[in-house]
Amino acid sequence: MPEKSFLSIVTPTRGNFSDYWLEQLLNVRGDLEFVLVYYPGVPIKAIADTRVKTIVSPYKGEMMQRFLGFLNATGEYVLALDDDDFVHPNILELAKGYFQKFPESWVLRLKSNKIDQNEPEKVKAEWPPIPDLNSLKVLDRSTPETRSITLQTITIAPLENALDWRLLIPFIGLFIVFLDRRDAEGNPITKRRDARGPHIENFNNKIWNNSMLQQILPEISRSTKILGSLTWVPSSAFDRLVGLFFQAYFYQKESAIGHWMPDPEQIRFVDKDPKLKPPRFHVASDFLLIKYFPQYGYFWNLFLFSFYGSFRALGKLMKWKLTKKKVGTQKINLI
Repeated sequence: MPEKSFLSIVTPTRGNFSDYWLEQLLNVRGDLEFVLVYYPGVPIKAIADTRVKTIVSPYKGEMMQRFLGFLNATGEYVLALDDDDFVHPNILELAKGYFQKFPESWVLRLKSNKIDQNEPEKVKAEWPPIPDLNSLKVLDRSTPETRSITLQTITIAPLENALDWRLLIPFIGLFIVFLDRRDAEGNPITKRRDARGPHIENFNNKIWNNSMLQQILPEISRSTKILGSLTWVPSSAFDRLVGLFFQAYFYQKESAIGHWMPDPEQIRFVDKDPKLKPPRFHVASDFLLIKYFPQYGYFWNLFLFSFYGSFRALGKLMKWKLTKKKVGTQKINLI
């Protein structure tokens, strides 16, 4: 029986990833596992690398693809990537060094570099050396002056935050979500504040403990049961759902769960113009969080913001479709 890999890199795909992306993925050094999960009915690329495991999802949708990918990930740790994310070729060396130094950590957040779509050549720049873990200072908070030499502590999401009662009143809730007021520093005044602080919500582009992940996957599946045997699986927003479900299932108030790497980056991706991206709807996946964990005000605030925000997202979706038609034949030079 083959030796278990230390790291599994899981990627859902429609099969339209570039040859360059695949080439760079397979350039990642070491004995790790790549799990590619395809849409049903799309051509599957033949890949000779024996580290690649190919799965075809029975249904379309990000959540189903990611879920199947995680179920089939056999590494001790898991990294979720999209099929246009680029990861440092020495990421396995970093993962081994970090979890040997911090074996109790749940997660290592990698430093990302968002590259403007008008400068895609930066994706092909030579990767800088990964920071030396032993030379980094472990701090609860970093500043711009210390960011490059700091391994910043990540605390668990403050799930016990109180419910914002204003969101229970539709008129006030809509007003809070739709009004875009900012303070002198440009920070939203009336927007949700739970997300601020040294914690994380999303699962992607971070390295997580896989034995803990495997424990929550059956519970996420159970959360999709609505009425008897009726199952409701949202098609998108699994990234945030699994990141917060993970923290809620193993919740320890104010505990440190990992660290955030400093520059130089270990992840790169091309950031498209928001007008060229469809809006994301989180309300369905956020509903699963309050269904399974109704005791946490953090999740109620999250769900109510998503609920009111869905009306705004619908308007953005209509605008996006019109914009997409106008620029339909316009070529965007992405990697």
